[in-house]
Amino acid sequence: MTQVSSPAEHADEADETGETLVGGQRRPPGEKEVRQLDRVIIRFAGDSGDGMQLTGDRFTSETASYGNDLSTLPNFPAEIRAPAGTLPGVSSFQVHFADHDILTPGDAPNVLVAMNPAALKANIADVPRGGEIIVNTDEFAKRAMAKVGYEASPLEDGSLDGYNVHPVPLTTLTIEALKEFGLSRKEAERSKNMFALGLLSWMYHRPTEGTEKFLRAKFAKKPQIAEANVAAFRAGWNFGETTEDFAVSYEVDPARTAFPPGTYRNISGNLALSYGLVAASRQADLPLFLGSYPITPASDILHELSKHKNFGVRTFQAEDEIAGIGAALGAAFGGSLAVTTTSGPGVALKSETIGLAVSLELPLLVIDIQRGGPSTGLPTKTEQADLLQAMFGRNGEAPVPIVAPRTPGDCFDAALDAARIALTYRTPVFLLSDGYLANGSEPWRIPDIDDLPDLRTQFATGPNHTLDDGTEVFWPYKRDPQTLARPWAVPGTPGLEHRIGGIEKQEGSGNISYDPANHDLMVRTRQAKIDGIEVPDLQVDDPDGARTLVLGWGSTYGPITAAVRRIRREGGAIAQAHLRHLNPFPRNLGEVLGRYGKVVVPEMNLGQLAALIRAKYLVDAHSYNQVNGMPFKAEQLAAALKEAIDD
Repeated sequence: MTQVSSPAEHADEADETGETLVGGQRRPPGEKEVRQLDRVIIRFAGDSGDGMQLTGDRFTSETASYGNDLSTLPNFPAEIRAPAGTLPGVSSFQVHFADHDILTPGDAPNVLVAMNPAALKANIADVPRGGEIIVNTDEFAKRAMAKVGYEASPLEDGSLDGYNVHPVPLTTLTIEALKEFGLSRKEAERSKNMFALGLLSWMYHRPTEGTEKFLRAKFAKKPQIAEANVAAFRAGWNFGETTEDFAVSYEVDPARTAFPPGTYRNISGNLALSYGLVAASRQADLPLFLGSYPITPASDILHELSKHKNFGVRTFQAEDEIAGIGAALGAAFGGSLAVTTTSGPGVALKSETIGLAVSLELPLLVIDIQRGGPSTGLPTKTEQADLLQAMFGRNGEAPVPIVAPRTPGDCFDAALDAARIALTYRTPVFLLSDGYLANGSEPWRIPDIDDLPDLRTQFATGPNHTLDDGTEVFWPYKRDPQTLARPWAVPGTPGLEHRIGGIEKQEGSGNISYDPANHDLMVRTRQAKIDGIEVPDLQVDDPDGARTLVLGWGSTYGPITAAVRRIRREGGAIAQAHLRHLNPFPRNLGEVLGRYGKVVVPEMNLGQLAALIRAKYLVDAHSYNQVNGMPFKAEQLAAALKEAIDD
């Protein structure tokens, strides 16, 4: 991955007249320099009430419309309103954009926008020496600094001498720019994030029309507030243009060669997942039903799907997690594409009903947006620690297929894949995303509808079995010989009445059965159905015939791939493979693992996939683990993988 040049590294030469030379051309005195970069990482940081998520989102949207490749990392407190000015209350948004293909939000920001002392202290350790720091000096009062442990101002004590610091009185400048609107000081101060956004938009030549249109739409019922925010945004742009403190602006060209031809949009993981569910219901020609209870970081899916009644989507916000999945399972019985969304704590509450869905053999999508645990844990931080819960977190032998997307945009395809499995094999399916994918975003190629899979399935319409006396009857557990799926009979269809419930059923007839041999048969049949699910073979990226394989799943794809690229650029040989299907595993996984002398499995848990790999394939898989609520950094992962190669 090409490193960004800091402004100090490529200072333009000056001729004897004092005019600056840029690319061999003289720049007229007074005209600001524009430097070309191949990539930039910016982090907006402030109090949780400073609007950093909105600021970062708007910068990202304009960057996407400009045509750069990008990846984002929102990071915010779990509290609705954490104590103002404290380290736990810091909210940040990191965006990495480039003129080439990138895979992660970046390891370290080239630019930090710190809205207060807490934001500076919480993030300064991540900024490399020589990086740019834009500081809102208005917030560096003695009391505010003391609250986070600054005995003296870091703007004056020399501790920031290794950085390129831009002290900007953002609050004062914003209030001054909004005098004509007659707002109170408190109301005017709220627009300082837009001033900062305008300044950064000038620095990096971002488009502005989309942000102004967004602000007028967002505050359509408060036109004075809308115009004040637009004015603050423009004032920030003009400040960059006119102040002497910012003598340089930067350009990052569109990533023209990074993407196949097509129409693209910026998309987050939860939004892509929502669209994937809608697309799956349309491709299956079934109504979509979501039974859910709000929980971070899954709630956005409920919010988004509630907007799409025109596509036959019904959303039900239940009183608790158990009611949510109960309603979803009822909708599955009634002939809908049924979905329930949650995170780890909610999966624990839903486990009994998931077991019921296994017994009933009905299609149901259980979407788990993983977060840090156990219990309430870290609601706004990411983790991959629900894999074993999805595999085994039910009483009895209750196997459930597991699908895991690898990027925000891939959540769309994973939703379609999970729906395919659920509908074809009549089974609940886990989709394991996580907070990093859910809130992160990237450019996404809008698919052609004609390229989407056909997910239509047939309901049972009449008798399917003939008794010895010649009577034709409906057997609800008479199976498709290829998929082992039982028929899906919509309630109310004449002649197809049958029992449902959690007590074991007789194979075929569906009558209640306590027969030991029948129970053994049903348990083994349900397992065989899952084992027989068709999933693609695992693809391995190994151009150099490596001896070491790095195997990942889910959201570790970006950091792993970035780390692998670094190692290969340095001459190292390493193979990479990434699992989407975790139950069942691809049929060639054992053969792939056997080709390598060493297998390394990076996970944001304490080694759950590695444990499954060791148990099933008797392979000495080496775990590399992190459970700090943040995604892997590519540099850190590259160092660990290089050590594994050299060992």
